[in-house]
Amino acid sequence: MNLSLNWLKDFVNINITPKEYCDALTMSGSKVEGYKVIGQDISNIVVGKIVSIEKHPNADRLIICMLDVGEKENIQIVTGAKNVAVNDLVPVAKDKAKLPNDKVINAGKLRDVLSDGMLCSINELNLTIDDVPYANEDGILILQEDCKVGQDIKEVLGLNDTVVEFEITSNRPDCLSVIGLARETAATFSLNMNLKTPVVKEKDGNIADYILVKVEEPILCSRYCARIVKNVKIEPSPKWMRERLRASGVRPINNIVDITNYVMLEYGQPMHAFDYACLSGKQINVRKAKENEAINTLDQQKRQLDNLTLVIADETKAVALAGIMGGENSEINDNTSVVVFESANFDGTSVRLSSKKLGLRTESSARFEKGLDPNNAILALERACELINELNAGQVVCGIIDVDNSKKEKTTFPLEADWLNAYLGTNIKKEQMIKYLNSLEIDVQNDDVIIPTFRADIEKKADIAEEVARLFGYNNIPSKMFNGAVIQGKLTKKQILEKNINNILLACGLTEICTYSFISPKFYDNILLPIESPLRKSITIQNPLGEDTSIMRTTPLPSMLEVLSKNYNLRNECALLFENATIYIPKDDQNELPTEKQVIAIGIYDKNSDYYTLKGIVETLLSNLNIKEYEIISCNTEKAFHSGRTAKIIVNDTELCTLGEISPLVLKNYEIDERVYCALIDFETLINCIGIENKYKPLPKFPSSTRDLALICDESLQVYEIEKVIKQQCGNILEKFELFDVYRGKQINKGFKSVAYTLVFRASDKTLSDIEIDKIMENLLVSLKKIGVTLRT
Repeated sequence: MNLSLNWLKDFVNINITPKEYCDALTMSGSKVEGYKVIGQDISNIVVGKIVSIEKHPNADRLIICMLDVGEKENIQIVTGAKNVAVNDLVPVAKDKAKLPNDKVINAGKLRDVLSDGMLCSINELNLTIDDVPYANEDGILILQEDCKVGQDIKEVLGLNDTVVEFEITSNRPDCLSVIGLARETAATFSLNMNLKTPVVKEKDGNIADYILVKVEEPILCSRYCARIVKNVKIEPSPKWMRERLRASGVRPINNIVDITNYVMLEYGQPMHAFDYACLSGKQINVRKAKENEAINTLDQQKRQLDNLTLVIADETKAVALAGIMGGENSEINDNTSVVVFESANFDGTSVRLSSKKLGLRTESSARFEKGLDPNNAILALERACELINELNAGQVVCGIIDVDNSKKEKTTFPLEADWLNAYLGTNIKKEQMIKYLNSLEIDVQNDDVIIPTFRADIEKKADIAEEVARLFGYNNIPSKMFNGAVIQGKLTKKQILEKNINNILLACGLTEICTYSFISPKFYDNILLPIESPLRKSITIQNPLGEDTSIMRTTPLPSMLEVLSKNYNLRNECALLFENATIYIPKDDQNELPTEKQVIAIGIYDKNSDYYTLKGIVETLLSNLNIKEYEIISCNTEKAFHSGRTAKIIVNDTELCTLGEISPLVLKNYEIDERVYCALIDFETLINCIGIENKYKPLPKFPSSTRDLALICDESLQVYEIEKVIKQQCGNILEKFELFDVYRGKQINKGFKSVAYTLVFRASDKTLSDIEIDKIMENLLVSLKKIGVTLRT
């Protein structure tokens, strides 16, 4: 929001430097981005009167002008201008004058004749025909303003203003206006606010004879006000209005359009003016656009509409996009004689969505989308008609149309001075709080704070505390220590475990990756996931970036293989990767959020690595997490893995991990010609299985006893079945055991194998005798026989 300080002075009598003003407003909560002094790059340019004109003796296209610039002696200027005459008042850039764009004028000779400066055009003063409508664009500016010889041109053309740029937060649309910022200024400096109620002089006639207004969408248009102005005279706006619009960054057009822009800037209420002659049926309908309806807007663009866009229409067609921009078919032109002024309140969300959909954002839409006060609509309309009277631009017809569905009332909160002081850590007197609030036009009656409708941002008593604090001065609030214990931030147990697991895998030589959680449905085909697999039931994204990112993954394996494939096809010799991935398992009730699970995915390919490399990494992870009791069993049910080269790790009868070699058929889909090994570890199961912290034992006091055991078993029997029996039968005195030989040969019958173990026994309280160990071995052999294992002789 750009604020003209000259305009501000209409409401607040302020006389300080721009720097002091900006600092004070920023400290009171209205952030200032910066300020600019208009005309600061112009100096030593004054009003001059042409006394005489002579031809240049040495040039046919040049003339010599003698000018009175308010000094003792006239000055002489050589120019090629053709539109000047004796007694004309013109801008004169004297010797050493500065013009925009760092241009400096120095006295010198032109064709041997002295020239003490230069006559200026509007272009050289960085102005346009919109700023000075009577100017000749191709010649010297002949001043028609009420000015004196020798007067500074900045005073004459309104180039002596200061513009302050504010950053207005989205919850303060009331400050997107001169009045809103004037209110903040008055409160900041404890000054009186000079705000008058508009007074309109009406002529004969009745608005009901001219126009009928129908609001078909009262939720999207809570208030619609209209007035009629007849006998309109279209002409340039007066100098003071053009200067203020220009300072605010708005281009002057004509008096009617400029009035709507002026009121929008002054009151923060967007307005629009329709040419009455262009309205079919002499009516206004506020409705949604019809399907495939189109309108040519004032920017000369054709806009295709849908049935969600709110429009202002006459009997047959749309004539404006509600809250955004008017249409060409009802534009004010030089032949307009009757004008319909509109001041309405439109739903901010509706305006925002339509504006974004159409790619059209305006000063009007920027205000409506933040939510405006419907009670401001009628005041803005009256101010526009008051300006019609002041500018003698037409006659206001009697009566106002006001379709009001807003029913917006003032909010009330109790004034709890003690609570406010405790909340702020201050000791402000109640009377002073009331004074602060009153300066913001917030009334206090019987200890109740009455919030005006233009302050929709004040919703609870904490907001009242903020108003008091910013006017009291944030820098005046005393610094205090925090009450109570300060809670220090720290990692959760889960975060600590995640970090620990990542560090273990990094120490194993793996590199962490991060992949997208949304994938393509084709990824399931790439890993040969069965059609009936529940993992194919995925969450579908409603607005995906494309088919490749249209569902949420239920397994991280495709993502891992995609990264391995990319590395392989980029000719990286090896890749050892891991990811702590999130998967999404949908629930039966589609309205419920899916179950989010973490899965640690490990993927490797390397000529020097095999299944046992992967198994070693997983077992290293388990060992470091103090998970010692687990079983590794073969698995042939996973289609993505190689049959016979895949295993599952079971802990406490719960499946923890699947690991093994990826199927060659899957690798073909990923264009990988090398063996790949992957593991999928359920993160939640992993952390639930983590053992207690390591407890250190003293060195044993008693000796150990070692026995070797050679056994014969069926080829199909897995050694972990034998090991289960060994651990069960030997109990706590079994310190450790180790498989040291597996033999198949002539001395063993076909279909059988020999396995040999070393068993180490030790008791913590005594030396074990041979009799005790023999008894244990006898029981062990009996138990082994039950699963088809006999002693090798």
